[in-house]
Amino acid sequence: MKIFQVINVRWFNATAWYAITLSKLLTDAGHEVTVITQKGTASEKIAQEMGLNIVAVDLNTVSPLRFAAATRHIIQLLRAHRPDIVNCHRGEGFFIWGVLKLLGWRFKLVRTRGDQRPPKSDSFNRWLHARIADAVVVTNRRMAKYFLETMRTPSNQLWLIHGGVDTKRFAFTNEGRQAVRKEFGFTEEDTVIGLLGRFDRVKGHKETIEALARLKQHGVDSIRLFLIGFDTAMSEADIHESLAENNLENITRISGKRNDVAACISAMDIGVVASLWSEAIARSALEIMAADRPLISTNVGVMPDLVSQDGLVEPGDVTGLSQKLHTIIDDTRMSKNLLEAQKRTLSQLTLEEFLKRSLNLYQSLLDD
Repeated sequence: MKIFQVINVRWFNATAWYAITLSKLLTDAGHEVTVITQKGTASEKIAQEMGLNIVAVDLNTVSPLRFAAATRHIIQLLRAHRPDIVNCHRGEGFFIWGVLKLLGWRFKLVRTRGDQRPPKSDSFNRWLHARIADAVVVTNRRMAKYFLETMRTPSNQLWLIHGGVDTKRFAFTNEGRQAVRKEFGFTEEDTVIGLLGRFDRVKGHKETIEALARLKQHGVDSIRLFLIGFDTAMSEADIHESLAENNLENITRISGKRNDVAACISAMDIGVVASLWSEAIARSALEIMAADRPLISTNVGVMPDLVSQDGLVEPGDVTGLSQKLHTIIDDTRMSKNLLEAQKRTLSQLTLEEFLKRSLNLYQSLLDD
């Protein structure tokens, strides 16, 4: 197949990761993939580093002249490549490609929604998704429900395709576990609770710190907090301030940027996703699950698709998170049950499954 993946995403967030990972899988499977990016973005840089065939088009412009130039550039690409599929991962690009499809260019148009913010449900947007797009891809059941009930997207055009995880790269290793625990001063008697994610208010670092402080107050002295992340919207100084307020600085370690993320995850005894919102794809959750670490999570975004009810709490519920962690530390059966459920879920969330389901969608459109 000839496929355009339209990834005009400025940051390398979950949406960009989903799109670029899919592009790499398709390329490695022998398909002709052109990745259309926004020039000078983190997404473009990572796509280049992965060896993908990229073309920069200014799809995010608000200037009429630059918009016209971008449209001419797209038409040139259509004439040169004649794609079978155009898959848009952002709304700006989706509108332009939709207009071109209306004007008679022959390609199948897919809109992938890897963002947890629901689109506006006005008549134009509903028409664009239901009548112009040939298919809409969502990455979790909550968004699927929104498209079916609010956007009124026909069920036969809506596809739920979760992201995938490299189960070989993120497999648990005892060697990595021992090396990282030694580096950060964790002993075998310690119960290391880990949060993997950039320093951002959405990730719930503050709530996780407060939950562990309550565990300490209840006499759970074996716990240690391992924050695998680095500065973005929040700084490490903000994290240290919260740790100091809760008297947890002496039991907490911060990794900074690491190249051995799988080893850092292996060093955990329990993983936490404490996000307050978002998590449309939950890359970090999949990586923790792939490393066979029991996961406790808030029930935002895709998380109810990934984690059994026993492992879920409400976002921002510090008491609930503390109690859930206390239970899993004291009850080995809970940990075992969570891991068994995670393994069943993860069997459907490999990179191989991600590629297979995406190709099934594309092929079904071409068959029609």
